[in-house]
Amino acid sequence: MDEAGVSKLQALKVQGEGMIREQALVAGDWVDGQGRIEVEDPAEETVIGHAPKLSAAQVETAVKAASDAFPAWAGMREFERAAILRRWGELIDRDIDGLGALLSLENGKPFAEARGEIGYANQFVKWFAGEAERLNGAWIPSPTAHDRILAMRQPVGPVAAITPWNFPAAMITRKVAPAFAAGCTVVLKPASATPFSALALAALALEAGVPPGVFSVMTGESGVIAPVLTSSPLLRKLSFTGSTGVGRELMAACAPTLKRLSMELGGAAPLIVFEDADLELAVAETVKGKFRCAGQTCVCPNRVYVHVDIYDAFLERLTARVAALKVGAPFEPGAEIGPLIDLKGLEKVEDHVQRTVARGGRVLTGGERHERGGRFFQPTVLDGGDETLFRDEETFGPVVPVFPFRTEEEVIALANASEFGLASYLFSENLNRVMRVAAAIEAGMVGVNVGLMSNAANPFGGVKQSGFGREGSIYGIEEYLQVKAVTLGLRWAMGPKPAPPV
Repeated sequence: MDEAGVSKLQALKVQGEGMIREQALVAGDWVDGQGRIEVEDPAEETVIGHAPKLSAAQVETAVKAASDAFPAWAGMREFERAAILRRWGELIDRDIDGLGALLSLENGKPFAEARGEIGYANQFVKWFAGEAERLNGAWIPSPTAHDRILAMRQPVGPVAAITPWNFPAAMITRKVAPAFAAGCTVVLKPASATPFSALALAALALEAGVPPGVFSVMTGESGVIAPVLTSSPLLRKLSFTGSTGVGRELMAACAPTLKRLSMELGGAAPLIVFEDADLELAVAETVKGKFRCAGQTCVCPNRVYVHVDIYDAFLERLTARVAALKVGAPFEPGAEIGPLIDLKGLEKVEDHVQRTVARGGRVLTGGERHERGGRFFQPTVLDGGDETLFRDEETFGPVVPVFPFRTEEEVIALANASEFGLASYLFSENLNRVMRVAAAIEAGMVGVNVGLMSNAANPFGGVKQSGFGREGSIYGIEEYLQVKAVTLGLRWAMGPKPAPPV
């Protein structure tokens, strides 16, 4: 990249820094907390700002405001809420460069990838603006003579949302946009590592016309905020994206108030390459899916199974592609792989590599901390070892382990031998095989000849210990709606009309 290009990236960094907001949004007001949380740039390991630590009382204020604002927001005509969502989407488009730069600063993604996430996040805002205008019910014939049943779709009520750090913009809009479209108010708890993207999106939502109290963003300690959200009878639903262990704890905490739940939890996605696959496509899509966000995604391939007939050829091509990936800070020209979010994540990746080697696996490229130091790890390809490690644990880093298989039945059993069931991938040119395997794999999502499949139209969610509920698509708004049955006794309309009064 020439000097002008480098200067533009640095200008974008400054633009992102200018969007940092160090107050939380409570009941329509920007407020300080009872202390502050340092937010770091994972690439530079420097503090870029501080987010307030809200008290339990401040969280309760936000919950009360969401409850108070709910009747008017739910009672607003659907096309009016849709117009506000569309305006929110326009504002996100307007500020896409600054939002992308801000996301890079707090998450560590290369700027091009972070900007792409903002566009992806905005897909949900625009999609659910359309869904807001299609909240149709049903007119149901009744088995009781002359009665008719009206099925009305209504918002569930005020909701809580808890989102992770790996997609700090998209995970928010994927929950908040359908909630708004349905007529729900939202109290959001973003990850403490990446609060600024949430606050910037909230500021744009207010600018778009979201009324005070409809959207609050709670920053601070999970141990303070989460108990208020789970125990409050004013909140009717909780949507959570995060680890399976934390998901179980939140479910238990919500039990006394019988909240509706959506849980998008951990994954250990298998990727299967059959002998008839397009080899170049399979390699390219594996790299694309695995190394997004430096491998820190719950849907990226966590274990790759390749048929023995093409195993060596696949490994040779994959290793060359991975070895060529450029590691760098978000605003460095050409950067493709950024840092891990923290040292704990780095140590886990290192541990998985070491355990693989100890169990007979080979490192074909990478395998160590990057020479840059800090939180950077070399993009890594592993050959063989104990594949049960990658069935049972998410690596959450730039490491792709590859294992051979011989038969379709064998690889289906390997793919399903995990408690997780979020995403899965398969590569084959045989349509019959594709349909058989896609039906047999125990996962909420199957990508066929693709390494990336997340978009606003695709129902996103898992099975087994990967959770339940769906986000995005025509099904995503159902998580925020309940059906009310209204039975109409219309007997007079089926016979003579009553005589007029004398």
